[in-house]
Amino acid sequence: MYVDQERSTGETTPQERRDEGQPDARILGHVVHCDGARATIAAHANSAAGSADGLWTVGRMISINLGTSRTVGLVYSIGKPDRTWNSNGLNPIEVGVELVGEVRDGVDGGPPVFDRGITTYPYVGAIAHRIRGRDLHAVYDLAGRQAITIGKLSQDESMDACIAVEDTLARHFAIVGTTGVGKSTAVSLLLRKTIAAQPNLRVLILDPHNEFSAALPDLSVRIDTASLDLPFWLFQLEEFAEVLFRGREVVPEELDVLRDLIPHAKSLYRNPNAGAYLRRGSDSLTADTPVPYRIADLIKQLDERMGLLDSKNDRPVYRALKTRIEAAVSDPRYRFMFASRLVEDTIHKTIGNIFRIPHDGRPVTCFEMAGIPSEVVNSVCSVLARLAFDLALWSEGKLRLLVLCEEAHRYMPADSRLGFAPTRHALSRIAKEGRKYGCYLGVVTQRPGELDPTVLSQCSTVFAMRLANEQDQAIIRSAVSDSSTSTLSFLSSMGQREAIAFGEGVATTMRLKFERLPSHLIPGTSRRDHHLPTHEDGNDVDLAGIVERLRNLPRPQQASTGIGFADPVAVQRQAGDPDYRSKPAVHIPLQDDDLDAGYGLKPTTFGLRPRSD
Repeated sequence: MYVDQERSTGETTPQERRDEGQPDARILGHVVHCDGARATIAAHANSAAGSADGLWTVGRMISINLGTSRTVGLVYSIGKPDRTWNSNGLNPIEVGVELVGEVRDGVDGGPPVFDRGITTYPYVGAIAHRIRGRDLHAVYDLAGRQAITIGKLSQDESMDACIAVEDTLARHFAIVGTTGVGKSTAVSLLLRKTIAAQPNLRVLILDPHNEFSAALPDLSVRIDTASLDLPFWLFQLEEFAEVLFRGREVVPEELDVLRDLIPHAKSLYRNPNAGAYLRRGSDSLTADTPVPYRIADLIKQLDERMGLLDSKNDRPVYRALKTRIEAAVSDPRYRFMFASRLVEDTIHKTIGNIFRIPHDGRPVTCFEMAGIPSEVVNSVCSVLARLAFDLALWSEGKLRLLVLCEEAHRYMPADSRLGFAPTRHALSRIAKEGRKYGCYLGVVTQRPGELDPTVLSQCSTVFAMRLANEQDQAIIRSAVSDSSTSTLSFLSSMGQREAIAFGEGVATTMRLKFERLPSHLIPGTSRRDHHLPTHEDGNDVDLAGIVERLRNLPRPQQASTGIGFADPVAVQRQAGDPDYRSKPAVHIPLQDDDLDAGYGLKPTTFGLRPRSD
């Protein structure tokens, strides 16, 4: 083919010369109309089989010779004016071309140079040719920027599709496409290529479908509800209130009580002898300061407030708040927040584990959210996004983090009344300011129309896969910054693994096909194969195991000594009472890791005694 000839010799062959001296068969047509962005070319299609194969095809690039330069155009429409077909000869056709840019020969015989935009427009009668290989290389040349190859060009599979990895990361990116077109596969491919090019990058994937850990087994660690340690005291006030109110509207009076009492509890943890004294100035504590405290101290203060005579009218507020706290602490699904080991100051271990510091050869964290209660997911995502930004900020550029949001429209919906405001704020902060400090955002969604337009506008590189919804297509068209808008007319008809890439990470808008990954590295495949039934009657289903996971409770141990322990909530309540030893205790069996149900104090602290019976 002509591309191979030119690559092997580095010279232009006689068949590729753009002048009147070459054979008429190499001239595809002539310009008959041109405006500021498009041109129309008159050509002929031969009815003989194969004679016009590939000459005029929607999506291909062509070249219009203007002497000192060559205008590059993208074919977006082909038609025959009279809508008839002559089987015995030539058929006149009209070809619609969108003008993309122009190519000029390099200085002193150097390689051609491509510039976006048009300075010299085609004139009527200008000759249109099939674009030659060197010009096509110039169109997609990244001008020396660090590049990674992610696939092949759809219009010429002999050419690699490359992106500038640094610009793609630093200016954020988005991958959009309907269900089943290969978004997750594209994400997995991009992550592998990016980490290979920049091994110092850390990646946090917010994975709602629990599918990426199996696709990145050699690069990632998996964190789920069983392995997650995210202490409740790392949550800011709004995030903690979201947990307590379980997604419902927050009661302002109860929030004010929390804002007042949490700093006292933190002060008691730092200095148990300080009482209710709070420091002021630079050493002061707020409800948002990431300092440990005990839920027991918080409940104790609530009890003391309810016991005051002047708080008679506020007692329903205190009682309701206390009930919410006790319900959250005793909920086994929230064990990742309130487990006993999380009361100590474990912030270094927690952050190091989640953000891979050090990464030990596995720089990717797959945060699996399928097992986390839906009403807590927003708070957890808010905490992680906020920590990611703060880590990058205070590391002074030494730590580079990519936060990848799968199903991003869940956390950053277009309707400001939906979603969780702190999560939206944390992710928007990364989108707006993160690149200055080395914190980057990757957005993956099947509904760009439901995504916050502010966040999408901050994604300077977009990979648009097949989209069927008209609103979603309109959103992507509005995001295209250069003149190749006609490329997006293919959004509804692209095949598997195909995408249109545009923005800062590519030289010009290009249609590409991602590389094929081995089947065992495709996200979700291993999980689907693992759960594939082996018997038609379903007798191999472990119903007991399913029920145990639904209940999410640890198995109680058989106590041979007959020793029981008091209910931890009741014990904590009695901690401040000097006569608590004379009061009856509610006995429960000894359990694995829940002696204190997240209160940070062992039952032996309160002098618990064997059963009297």
